[in-house]
Amino acid sequence: MNFPIFPKAASTTAAQTDELYFFLLGFSIFILALVFLPMFYFLFKYRRGNRANRAEINLPTTRIEITWTVIPILMVTGLFAWSARVYFYEEVPPPGALNINVIGKQWMWKAQHSEGQQEINELHIPVDQPVKLTLASEDVIHSFYIPAFRIKQDVVPGRFTTEWFQATRLGTYDFYCSEYCGTDHSKMAGRVVVMSATEYRSWLAAGAPRNTLAQSGENLFRELGCSGCHVGSTTVHAPPLEGLYGKMVPLSDGTFVIADDKYLRDSILLPSSQIVAGYQPLMPTYEGHVTEGELLELIAYLKSIGGSAPPKNP
Repeated sequence: MNFPIFPKAASTTAAQTDELYFFLLGFSIFILALVFLPMFYFLFKYRRGNRANRAEINLPTTRIEITWTVIPILMVTGLFAWSARVYFYEEVPPPGALNINVIGKQWMWKAQHSEGQQEINELHIPVDQPVKLTLASEDVIHSFYIPAFRIKQDVVPGRFTTEWFQATRLGTYDFYCSEYCGTDHSKMAGRVVVMSATEYRSWLAAGAPRNTLAQSGENLFRELGCSGCHVGSTTVHAPPLEGLYGKMVPLSDGTFVIADDKYLRDSILLPSSQIVAGYQPLMPTYEGHVTEGELLELIAYLKSIGGSAPPKNP
């Protein structure tokens, strides 16, 4: 692996980031020159013993003050608006993005594709298609960094973080952990393989596993005994999970929460933190019993039944 100062821009994000970066660099050099060049000029022109006109000059100080206050405000406001536009573009993935899970662990990266394929320190993706990464950590704080795409996102234990990109060039690009995470931090790296849509479909078909991510989650759902309470049970009063994902959930304290990835994660690991209205806090915690990878499989399954109609009450 090499570390070029400015790797080739290979994503839609990279182009916008580079434009903003180089403009800020040029703007900073301009302000630096505007301040320091006159300063050095006056240092020599008005040094002691030099024959220079030191008579008092009558200047419109009010106009000068207003000018050098208003113009910088307008300039930095414009920079803020530009930066905010780039930030929101980078933080909000477009609808229909390809979803891939990436799990960091000392000292490797594991990728989970919805179709069931799993990779270690590699990430195969199609070109010209938005890709959304859901990032999780098994141990300490990591940071997933792809220099050619100009994206970097901290991977924090105990929560999910996300980032997205759209590759614009075919090829292979390095990625790294950019947050010191232990002894072999420098070895925690891999590569992104950007393929054409046809090659990507062929790659998926060649390594097709027995189960998709959602199917693996369904198997785990039954192995952990979750189906005993949440699937057609008349002995245990538990909330139905069909049709749940993305909906508003009323809680026992009178508030509401959206059933997103965070809510599902907390419901599995911290079930007593948000009790659904009309139900008792009977569910045990699965913290320490499921890995981050298994947790993402469970959530993939719950998403897959998120559009299903809930069962009718007996």
